[in-house]
Parts: sequence; C-alpha cells; structure tokens
Amino acid sequence: MFTPEKIRNIAIIAHIDHGKTTMLDSLLKQSNVFHAHEKIPERVMDSYDQEQERGITIFSKHTSIFYNDYKINIIDTPGHADFSGEVERILGMVNSVLLLVDAKEGPMPQTRFVLKKTLELGLCPIVVLNKIDKEGADIERCLNQTFDLFVELNATDKQLDFAYIYASGIKGFAIKNENDPKENMKPLFDLIVEKVPSPKGDINAPFLMQSATIDYDNYLGRQACGRILEGVAKKGMEIKRIDKDGNEKNFKIQKISGYHGLKKIELLEAGVGDIVTISGLENIMIGDTLCALDNTIKLAPISIEEPTLSIDIMVNASPFSGRDGKNLTMHKIKDRLLREKKANVTLNIDIPENVTDRITVSGRGELHLAVLIEAMRRENFEIIVSKPKVIIKVIDGKKSEPIESVHIEVPKEFSGAVIEDLSKRKGEMQSLDTNEKNISRMNFLVPTRGLMGCLSELLTMTKGLVIMTSIYDHYAPFKGPIPSRKRGVLISICSGTTNAYACLNLQKRASLFVKPLDEVYEGMIVGENSRENDLVVNVTKTKQLTNVRSAIKDENIILTPAKTFTLEEAVSYIEDDELVEITPKNIRLRKRYLTENDRKRFERTKNS
Repeated sequence: MFTPEKIRNIAIIAHIDHGKTTMLDSLLKQSNVFHAHEKIPERVMDSYDQEQERGITIFSKHTSIFYNDYKINIIDTPGHADFSGEVERILGMVNSVLLLVDAKEGPMPQTRFVLKKTLELGLCPIVVLNKIDKEGADIERCLNQTFDLFVELNATDKQLDFAYIYASGIKGFAIKNENDPKENMKPLFDLIVEKVPSPKGDINAPFLMQSATIDYDNYLGRQACGRILEGVAKKGMEIKRIDKDGNEKNFKIQKISGYHGLKKIELLEAGVGDIVTISGLENIMIGDTLCALDNTIKLAPISIEEPTLSIDIMVNASPFSGRDGKNLTMHKIKDRLLREKKANVTLNIDIPENVTDRITVSGRGELHLAVLIEAMRRENFEIIVSKPKVIIKVIDGKKSEPIESVHIEVPKEFSGAVIEDLSKRKGEMQSLDTNEKNISRMNFLVPTRGLMGCLSELLTMTKGLVIMTSIYDHYAPFKGPIPSRKRGVLISICSGTTNAYACLNLQKRASLFVKPLDEVYEGMIVGENSRENDLVVNVTKTKQLTNVRSAIKDENIILTPAKTFTLEEAVSYIEDDELVEITPKNIRLRKRYLTENDRKRFERTKNS
C-alpha cells in the first residue's frame, strides 16, 4: 500500500478525437507494465467492441502506472458530448487533469465543458498540446486560445499559471520546449509527479469514501468505484452506506479491486488516495457515502445528469420478425433493460405497469441511446424504435426545451447556406471567424429538436466538407415549431423481392434505400422522394415479357448505389409516423401504418 505522498491521481480530458486514448497507450507502453513480448493493440484502453469500431471512448476506465517510486492512477474519460456527465463525476476522484488540446484545431466545445468543470472544482490542469507533428499544427495560436479560454471561464491566478507541455501521443514523445529532443514520455511523467498534488487525507482516520461511478458484476452485483478519502479499507471489514436521503445500512466488504496496468487485481487492503472498486454493497448509487460504522459524516451528493432525449422500444411486429434474432418478446426485452438499469445509472429506463406494448428509455443524446440499442442488437434482440423525443420541462411556469452549443467548421463558400439552414432550425449564431485557409468556424445555440437529421442535410449541402460537434448547454423557453424533414419517402405497397428494373424506374425520382434482390414488405420505407410528399410504390415490379422480338436492345441498367443507414442516422432520419426496425443483421425503416388514402393513391397511379 502506497502512502498518500507517493500517489498521483489524474484524469485525461479533451474534446472527441483529440488523442486521449492514444496518449494513454504511449504512457502505458513506456511505463513497463507489459511483458517484453506481449502483443499490445492500438487504443488498448478501448476494450469495449463498440469503442474499437466507432473509434471513440464510451466508458471511463482506470489504470495504474508505476513511475520510479510513485503510483500514478490515470482515468481515461469519454470525449463525446453524450457521455459528458461521466466526466463530471470522474473529476471528483482526481487531484488534477491532463487537458489535451489538438495543436491544429485548438480548444473545441467539449474542451470548454470539461475545463469549466475542472476549474469550478478548484483543480489546476496540465495542458498538453497534442499532435504537434500534425500537418498544419500551430502551437503558439492554440496555446494562446487555451489561455484565452481559461480567462473566459474565470480561472484563478493560480489556475492561469498552468503548466504546459508539447507531445505526440501516436509517436510517443513529450517535450517541454520546441527544440528539445523528441525521445520519450519521460518529461510528461516528471511533470505529473511535480505538478499534481498528492491526495489529502489521514490514513489513521476512520474509513471514508464516496461512490463516484458504478460497476456491475453478474455474481457480485453493483460495485462502488471511488477514491478513498480517509482511512483504510480491508476485505471483510464492516462499513455502512449513507444514501442521499440519509438512510443508513451496514455491509461487509466482500472484495476490493484495484489496477496494475490494465489488469484488475484483488487487494486485501487499500488506503487514502487509492482509487478502488468495492463489492458487497447492495443497490449502491452514485453519490452514496461509504464510511466506518462510527462515522457520522455525510458527503455532499453527486448529481447525475438529466436525460434530454427519449425513445420508445417495442416488439418487432413486422412480417420479417424472427428471421434474424431469437429474443423477440416484450418479456425478454424488459428483462434485458432491467439488467441495464442495474448497471447503467445514466440511462433512465421507464417501465410503466399499465403499458405493455412499449418501454421508454431516456438518455443524453442519440449516440448514448444508440450504444444501448446496438448492444441489444448484438445479443440477438429484434426491436422496433420510435423517433427520439425531446424531454420538455416546465421551468418558472414556462415550457422549456434543451439547447445545445454547436461548433461548425466548413469552407467559406458554404458558410452562408449553413447559417441559413441553422437559422431555420431556430439556431442563434454566437461567433463566426474565417482563417487564412478560408475555413469558417461558427458557434451556434440550437434547440436539440433542430439538430435531429441536421448533420446529414449539412453533409449533402456542403459536399461532405462540414465538421459539426455539439454539446448540451442549458434549458431555455420553447422556440416554437421547427421545419421537419424536407423530403417525403417511398413506401412499398406490397411484399416481395426488389429487382433492377423497378429500381431503375424509381431512382429517376428518388434515392433508394434498397438494392436489387432485397426483400421488402408492405409499409416498408424503400427510398427518399425528391419532393415533399410521401409516395407509395411497387419496388418489386418486373418488366412484362412478350413473344414479340424487339428491334431495339434493352438498355443497360446502371443503378446508383443504395443509401445505407447507421443506427444513429436511421433514428435521426425518421419522422413521428415512422419507425426503425432493428435486427442483428438489418436496419429497416417503416411506416407505423399504411393509410387507406395511401392505397387509393397507389391504385390511381397504377391505373394511369
């Protein structure tokens, strides 16, 4: 057990894709926690399969590195805005942070958010200008912008005098001065030991800890993770839990877990400053106080971020139900979501007793909800999902909705079109500047409703050259109606198999979501109309054959590739009267119902 003076607790925070996990890779490799011949994958901390595929960190993860005679506990945090609430809780476990800033892009919206929380807690960040080897890197500009951001966020004089260092996570070096030799990460290790304060607390005082995050084990149940604030925890020791309402309950510590590199190891005891996971605490929640039996201290509660979006999850009742998956019933879906509710307290899962056809799940954003749905999909579930709904609140007697801070980078020639589109979505511009390379950087405040389906529209409008990021900012009075999707959809009138002949005729008036030999059913959405109205079509129609030889050869059929949706894109695309059918192998869009007017319109079209 290390004494508090030899422990350093630090988190790595940054905007998405600014190199947190890659930086941690280099720190781990150069700290000799791996065997000499051990195969080490890239982004080794991203152990969850969706993290590796999406290239982002979804769940915060802990590791311990030993440098000289110091133990450095490092927490890798998510960079995506939908998981920003987890970053807030992590900051309470550490004594400083490594704030990574891309040496080309500079501070971004998520940088502002995490830095603001860090400064409010009184922590003094270490700024790491990462990716200095990147083409177009402007170290001086980014450092000045970072300092300006500190000033803007009301940093104290001590915080303004922050330590900084230059680095390249992917090449594995850090330097204090631009002309220093680029050898290894030793300068960063030394800076952490020098600038990060050791954890406070008395190792001889009664045990005290607060649950900052929750883990879940199928055998041990919920597990509390946090930093020990006072005293020592020992396996088998009797402690008590005090919840947010002041209710107390005694428990026995069944297991204490820590980390050595990436390996989770069992500890017999842990002391002040250690970041550990404690098992044996039934129904533990974030913010609960864990303490010795004779302790009367109740720590201030930790707030869990409130969700801003909700979706309804339903049984797959389409004609293709049961073809791909095995878990089809509401009973199995309910059991799976109840398990998720035990392990993931950031999702709000509402299972009303009197409603049997749907379960409402609420989260921070589309990606937050999509991670859960994708996990269910990979577990052989078949479900149907509704369009996300913004969670409306009444604040000071006024109907209010969530507002997001949006950062956009786009070539100057498209900036006017982007501004016009976001204005229609009730966006308010906060700033606009254009650099010497004619790249316009804009910041808006936009209602969450207005961002649904926005990125796909902007990508089309800017020929794929727009970069857009957003983060929840605040609730504001309801902004009024926002225009929905500009184009209608093509709806299949019958079941069958699509063919090239039908696709060729339809692609003249629409972009298709299906390709030849795909199976479709009545009510399935098979494309996007070029006009505003929905159109009922027969995508299985074949060319009529006759016994008369044609003097003109059939034309060659050249089809435009069908548009495919990711899970988040599909959920963002649909309207209120549409659904997304999700199976282990397919993502399909469909109408909730096919009206009699749709059928009559199709008959008139067919006869004419």
